[in-house]
Amino acid sequence: MKIRNNENIRLVLAVLALISLYSFTVIKNNKRKIEETEIEFVGENNVFIKKKTIKNLLKEKCENTSEIQKIRLILGDLESELNKNAIIEKADVFVSIDGKLKAKVKQKIPVVRVFDDNGSFYIDYQGTKMPLTSTYTARVPIFLGNLDWKKNPEIVSVLKYIYDDDFLKKNITSIKLMPKNGLIMTNRNYNFEIEFGNAINIERKFKNYKAFFQKAISDSTIKKYNKINLKFTQQVVCTK
Repeated sequence: MKIRNNENIRLVLAVLALISLYSFTVIKNNKRKIEETEIEFVGENNVFIKKKTIKNLLKEKCENTSEIQKIRLILGDLESELNKNAIIEKADVFVSIDGKLKAKVKQKIPVVRVFDDNGSFYIDYQGTKMPLTSTYTARVPIFLGNLDWKKNPEIVSVLKYIYDDDFLKKNITSIKLMPKNGLIMTNRNYNFEIEFGNAINIERKFKNYKAFFQKAISDSTIKKYNKINLKFTQQVVCTK
């Protein structure tokens, strides 16, 4: 019985020693300084904000502290600071096991550049405004007209459809807003206008346009037209 008690005591002491060692290690680790800040861009079109700019944003928010324990307490604030940036769609900030402050950043994807009475800006893939930057100019169609973008998601759907289609992305160069939210587009290589109409039956209209374009190229008639009307989904009406 005495031997068993001694074994139990040794076991308890061993557990306490492990707990003490673990606690000491955690405390020591938390008091370490952040050794490095790493920025990782995820997704595509990572050209509108530089890693150095993001590092500076994080540095300012860290409030002159570099202890891992204190940094961990403000990780949510660091993420919020990055997510407030109008170029960034989403940011995740964390401290790695090796003591580095890391941020995974997804930049916004512009689908059109708007010119309205208030100036010029991009609309991104989510339908939100995105400022122009001196870092990079996106090669996207221009949009002419004043629009409340939050209240017109159907027009954003048209822009996203163009962006996602390799042919349309290269072919459509501008979209003009008409009364009652009708849309008129221009193409890159020919002088005709594309009367798209309202943002309904989007896929059908663009399929009709691509079918017309392919046929008009094949029979060499494409230069004869001044206007291509896509408003009637069962046919394409061409005006010379």
